Amino acid sequence: MVKLKNISEQYSGNDDSDEDYLESDDNDEDCLESDDNDEDYLESDDNDEDYEQNDPNIETSIDGTIWQKIQNESEPGRSQCHNIFKEKSGPTGYAKRNIMKGKVNTAFSLIIDDSMLDYIKTCTELEACRVLGSKWSLTRADLQAFVAVLYARGAYQARNLNIACLWNKKWGPAFFTQTMSRNRFTEIMKFLRFDKKSDRTQRLQTDKFTLISKVWYAFIENSQNCYKPGANITVDEQLYATKTRCRFTQYMPNKPDKFGIKFWLASDVKSKYILNGFPYLGKDEARSPSTPLSEFVVLKLTEPFLKCGRNVTTDNFFTSISLAKKLLAKRTTLVGTIRRNKRELPKPAKVMKDDMVRFSTQLYKSDNCTLTIYKSKPNKKVLLLSSMHKFVHIEKTGKCLPETIQFYNTTKYGVDMTDQMARKYSVKSKSNRWPVHVFFNILDLASINAWILYKETTGEKISRQDFLFQLAEELANDDAEIKKPDTGTSSNSKAISDNRKTCQIRYCNKNKATNVCSQCNKYVCGKCSMERPSICKNCCVE
Repeated sequence: MVKLKNISEQYSGNDDSDEDYLESDDNDEDCLESDDNDEDYLESDDNDEDYEQNDPNIETSIDGTIWQKIQNESEPGRSQCHNIFKEKSGPTGYAKRNIMKGKVNTAFSLIIDDSMLDYIKTCTELEACRVLGSKWSLTRADLQAFVAVLYARGAYQARNLNIACLWNKKWGPAFFTQTMSRNRFTEIMKFLRFDKKSDRTQRLQTDKFTLISKVWYAFIENSQNCYKPGANITVDEQLYATKTRCRFTQYMPNKPDKFGIKFWLASDVKSKYILNGFPYLGKDEARSPSTPLSEFVVLKLTEPFLKCGRNVTTDNFFTSISLAKKLLAKRTTLVGTIRRNKRELPKPAKVMKDDMVRFSTQLYKSDNCTLTIYKSKPNKKVLLLSSMHKFVHIEKTGKCLPETIQFYNTTKYGVDMTDQMARKYSVKSKSNRWPVHVFFNILDLASINAWILYKETTGEKISRQDFLFQLAEELANDDAEIKKPDTGTSSNSKAISDNRKTCQIRYCNKNKATNVCSQCNKYVCGKCSMERPSICKNCCVE
């Protein structure tokens, strides 16, 4: 009986343990309540995000870009790896081997080479033969003399002067009459062409610029072969003023000349040398629809100069954060003003009227890009984006200019200075054909590049006007001496009569002539003559 009693007591003890297990279940409920508390902790994390959004030093743009305000007392540190430029800039070895001191034509011939002149000569002869229906020849010496007259006219700043005044025997410079007759000059201008008309229709289907594209891109290629840019490159637009009938003429009301052909150009900041360029022809099929025009232009112009630690300076048309990131991926930085309507900018950059004090600066940073907000006027803010400056130093005196603004002011004017130099001594002349105006622009830019090459290679200090005069003289004297007045002692020289009579060859409109053909002894005007000494077209054909 005692044993049974003990066993019953054991069972009764087990029942008490079951009650303990039930109590442990109640403890499990307490553990579930603790999980609810964990959810409260997660909700507190969301509150932390709300706290970050309410942080006055953090701004979020419309497209979700997060900007963090940084202090403007930061001192500049070491240059970043993508800002280290190690290449040697200036004329290439090819240019140094071919340019000789005292002969400026050696520099010009590297930019406008013989193959370009021969191609223009061939196209011009084909057009003249097609129009006249007879043989018409143009030597390279005549084409060089034609270019020499254009450069001399530009150096005299006489582009708005009547062409007859330049060949005036009493008031005009002697260089023009000694180099080429006025009729010969106008005749070459009339037939001047830069492509072959036989296959022009097929080429126009794929290239709107085909009437002169071969000459333009040959000029760009030669310019790149002769010069290596420095650490800073400027990208900007050029509007070459013309009102000729053209499919891609642009109207830009903010330019001095409202109408013209737009060119995208890249130039070296230090020397103002033109490095790359192409015309704006409207919609480009080579550009992806997802790529903005501004990014396409900058990437195409700077493609030969990337991955070397250079910097590109642009204006507010080109600058964007996406472009800065694409250039950084290729070890190239971007500095430029940016428009305040960009979606990636923070709210303080878009507000015009606020509590900012004049000449004060706010700095924001997002990834590797630094945004500078500088209040230059009571109701105007300058917005500048830079992937080059990690820290921005601000002056303590004067207008308190930030370092980024100063750098932009010293690197932005490259293309603008080149355009200003081209306008001062431009070879531009009256013409109703847009390819001729593009050729004038090529000559203007080529003379600037040749002038820079000659100065940096030889070390000679020469003004651009003197360079143009010397270049015109050397082009006129190349392969032929400047024409001198004939004395009549040579049987092969051109005979000149004291009396002016009507031209007897009659390809003209009854022009007056004092020259006599050296073979048939008939009076011949400049339009009806073919060569020097004068030979009429009839004798030349025979």
